[in-house]
This record gives sequence, C-alpha cells and structure tokens, in this order.
Amino acid sequence: MNRPPRRLARTTALAVAGSLAVAGCGSSKIAGTAGTAPNASRPMNAQSADQALVALVPAALRARGTVRIATDPTYAPNAFKDPNGDIIGMEVDLGNAIFTRLGLKPQWQSADFGIIIGGLDAKKYDLGLASFTDTREREKQLDMVGYFNAGEAIATLAGNPYKLTGNAEDLCGIRVAVQTNTIEATEIAETINPACTKAGKPEIPDNGDRFNAQTDAVSALVAKRAQAMMADSPVVDYVVQQSNGRLMKIGSAYNTAPYGIAIPKGDGRLAEAVQGALKGLINDGTYVQILTKWGVQSGALTADQVLINAATG
Repeated sequence: MNRPPRRLARTTALAVAGSLAVAGCGSSKIAGTAGTAPNASRPMNAQSADQALVALVPAALRARGTVRIATDPTYAPNAFKDPNGDIIGMEVDLGNAIFTRLGLKPQWQSADFGIIIGGLDAKKYDLGLASFTDTREREKQLDMVGYFNAGEAIATLAGNPYKLTGNAEDLCGIRVAVQTNTIEATEIAETINPACTKAGKPEIPDNGDRFNAQTDAVSALVAKRAQAMMADSPVVDYVVQQSNGRLMKIGSAYNTAPYGIAIPKGDGRLAEAVQGALKGLINDGTYVQILTKWGVQSGALTADQVLINAATG
C-alpha cells in the first residue's frame, strides 16, 4: 500500500512502577516483568547453519564470521534494552535465528533511527533491522527483504478524554507525540496537516511533538504533555498492554505494509541468503514461535510473502 516511509523504523517501552515512568537513554523498564516478552516462556526451535544458504553469504562476511546489525533500541517490542542494557525484542530474536542459519554471529549495534541508512552507506553496519517500511524510495539505495506486516496506530490516555475516533483527520488541533524520521512524522506533515488546513481546522501543532527516541514520545503522552501518540501498530499495541490501564489504542491499524531488512546494494547474494533463511524459519514454525513470544503474531507473513524489493508505495 502507499504508506509513507516508516522512519526508516522503530520500538517502545514503558516503565510501570506504581506510576508510569520511562527510563532515560532510550532504555525502558517494566516493573516486575522488565526485559521479558509477553510469552517469554514459549520454547523456540533450535537452529543450525544451512550450508546451501551459507554459500550465498558474501565471502568477506563468511571470513569474518560476524554480521553488524544496526537497530534502534527504543521501539519495543521490536527492539529495546533490558535492565542490563542488552538489546532484546522480536527483531533481535528473528535476526539471531536468521544469521544462525547463515553461519554468522550477530553483533547488534544501537543507533538512532535516522542515521542507520547513512551508516549502511558508510559501511559502518552490514545491514539494518529496525522496523523499516519497505518503500520504492528506499529500494533505490537498499535491498529490502520483507519480514513482517505492520500498520500505523494511535494511542491516547485511558478513557479517551479528547474524544478521538481513530481517524487521522480527527487529530487536527491535537498535540501528537511522534518519533522523528518515522512514517508517522511524515504523515502528519505531508498528509494530515494539509487535510486539516483544507477542512478549515487547526493543524497538529509543530507538525507533531517530535522525539529522537520512541520512549520519549510515550513519556510525553503519559505525562499529558501530548494528547495522543502515533507509532507503528506493534509498538502501540505493546505500549498499551504494558501501561497498566493508563493508555488505550484508538481505532484499528491502518496503512499496513511490510517491514524490510535493509541490505546495501551490491552485497552479493546476501539478500537472497536472508530471504532463504527467513523462509526456512517460517516453514519449520520458528518464525511464528518468535512472533507469538512477543505477542505480534498478527503481523506474520507466509513464506511466499517473503519478497525482495516488493514495495508498492
């Protein structure tokens, strides 16, 4: 679908300790269950290298034996930091399983969402796994391997004190917290506010209250400095689930489109190797195990939907 670029993509988490508080430095804690998934005890299939896929990995990566993966660890449940500072989440588990199949040890590297693409261009990272929506614009400089369907969603305070309905146009004049460089930030500036102006309604102030970390956007909503928050649907679902009844989701997810693993063009057959590993994880059930562990199985793809550079918008 014609979905604006998701920041090149992200994650969120809340701290619930009697009252909500979001920890600084892009990390987050959830009292009593900090650093755990909704279904953390779910068993995972053991993984081993698939030599046919290993042969597709560029020789330099095979020789090094490691792969540098950039992610934005402020976007729970996709990627975030546990109380020890380790990066965890759905995308981390999925990446670990993929690269075990490819005979490589993942090295997860924390990065602000907005700098990951530049880091790939500069060869600082080998790939990005950070909730990037696959778009035609991104495919001009990257190969994108689809791995998960996500939409956009809106959250507000419990009880819906601002009487929102879930339609983006209803946000006219409302203070909306959003992460910088995300698809949601683009939508406010390029779609929602122009529609508000055309309808003779006040715009969302400042094109949204923008934060480098998704956790700070959540904090703004919880502290009532914002009246609503926009983020990717798995992030909103997770935040609401962890909010101890303080937040609620408004309406349903919309503008659904695949996330893509971002791989620099010219990296041999790495995209094919990643695609093959992911299809194998789907076929043996590991993929759904991982998504179910994090409570996001509604965004699952089938093996035939794991495509390279298949953006429609």
